Amino acid sequence: MKFGLFDHVDRSDVALTEQFQQRIQYVQAAEKAGFYCFHVAEHHATPLNMVPVPGVYLGAVAQATSTIKLGPLVYLLPLYSPLRLIEEIAILDHLSGGRMQIGVGRGVSPFELNFHNVDPETSKEVFLDALEAVVYGLTHEMLDHDGKHFQYKDVPMELRPLQTPHPPIWYPSSTPASCAAIGEMGYNFVTLGAREHAKACLDGFRGGVAKRNGKPGLDASFPGGMAEGINRHIVIADTDEKALEIAKPAYRRYHTSLAKLWRENKVQGPAIVKDTMADVSAGMENGSVIVGSVDTVGEELERQIDMLGLNYLICDFYFGDISHGDAIGSLDRFTSSIMPKLSQMDAAAQ
Repeated sequence: MKFGLFDHVDRSDVALTEQFQQRIQYVQAAEKAGFYCFHVAEHHATPLNMVPVPGVYLGAVAQATSTIKLGPLVYLLPLYSPLRLIEEIAILDHLSGGRMQIGVGRGVSPFELNFHNVDPETSKEVFLDALEAVVYGLTHEMLDHDGKHFQYKDVPMELRPLQTPHPPIWYPSSTPASCAAIGEMGYNFVTLGAREHAKACLDGFRGGVAKRNGKPGLDASFPGGMAEGINRHIVIADTDEKALEIAKPAYRRYHTSLAKLWRENKVQGPAIVKDTMADVSAGMENGSVIVGSVDTVGEELERQIDMLGLNYLICDFYFGDISHGDAIGSLDRFTSSIMPKLSQMDAAAQ
């Protein structure tokens, strides 16, 4: 069982320069605690994300850390020139000493795609075209790609990634119908949402894995060569009551940022942006948000790991206007009192 850290780096009331400093300290604390990877979001023109150019941010994080793996979750591929992204990935892989991870996706917000003049209706085919070009360029000395949206001929790949054949690829999804294809590709997989919804996504992914006929996935760090994970907002305090006191306003602030573009454009959007999900209690009920004492949080995580059959858990301790001290407090409690037991549980299951 491995543990990751996820961060939207969403807007808070802290000055941005200080926020960046605190967030880097947070990743350093996770590295010291033995976390496997730090994942950062990419969003544009929204308070949900203050690092819309994740490669720049990860370059800074790479220089402040030495062992924890680093990667966007995700690069919004329809917004990139594949050639330029290949070069960025190679640079970051060397700057980090071979710790780069490549998260890929097409984006869930049509507004953010529109800001970049990308048609949401065609974003999936643009995404798949870009992904094919990026993987080819990372694994060949010349980039040759003749796709519908991107074409390259005899482009020298002077920059090569440090990891071979390329840094591990992460392809998250919360759309059950898309998950089987990810399993067939052999990429690392992460999902989110309510327990039952996450199970449907993981089941779909595993159905795709079965079609590989025993061929391992592409990341030897995980059993079978593939991460099978979930992402959870987590707040841990000395008591359930204190944890809820911290989580309630912080989650509402996070949700306000999450839903801002949908509300301003008067579009209903996915279930997570609905007003009914603005209160932390809704997330606690469906299992996407886990709040409480060490015992309460540990028991719920054990249930979900057992139910979902996970080998990877991504924790989001730092969201909304939660204070730096409270985020570090959750991280410390998780590390000292929950992580060891979850690790043993996974080892016993395998």
